[in-house]
Amino acid sequence: MRDDAPQKVVVNDTPSEDQLARARAWPTWGCDASEFPWSYGAAETCLVIEGEARVVPDDERLAPVELKPGVMATFPAGMSCTWIVTKAIRKHYSFH
Repeated sequence: MRDDAPQKVVVNDTPSEDQLARARAWPTWGCDASEFPWSYGAAETCLVIEGEARVVPDDERLAPVELKPGVMATFPAGMSCTWIVTKAIRKHYSFH
């Protein structure tokens, strides 16, 4: 039987001290308030340092994700979405 259930974004509002320490060693990325499409070729885990964004998956079965400082999120490989950055954002990130 084929499972076509979408892979969800995993959001962690309260990462552990160990998770935070690991994430702080990752590279950083940022952008000003904007809106743009994005597709994940590999899974990505990020930790938001500052700013705010709403990530809206193209797959309507998936709920939008709200990102703000302190939130860690893992986006699955193959997911396409639209990033709506409402306050200039900076995040640590790791592809895996």
